[in-house]
Amino acid sequence: MNEIKLHPLKKLEIILQGEHREFATDLLDRAGVKGYTIIGNLSGKGAHGMYEGHLMFNEDDVLIMIIAAVPQSLFDPLLEGFQPFFEAHSGVLFVSDIQVGRLVKFMG
Repeated sequence: MNEIKLHPLKKLEIILQGEHREFATDLLDRAGVKGYTIIGNLSGKGAHGMYEGHLMFNEDDVLIMIIAAVPQSLFDPLLEGFQPFFEAHSGVLFVSDIQVGRLVKFMG
């Protein structure tokens, strides 16, 4: 039986206000990230207490999470791009070491 060959990547989980979605996706696109998943209408608890996700008039008023798996070569430039944003805006960036079986889906 053939084993699936695994390849190391970095997983980014970016949580921010929906109004900043375009900034984040533009940064990911310009960096060469091949794809990402956007989850809207988040609820949770953070430094400022509970946050109830509920769609008001548009997606700008809710928290979103963008999930992307990126090679190490894109990781440092992305961190540099997000650093000034998170110094000026609320939100959080989680980074994990992951392994994927279909590297072609994540490479340029």
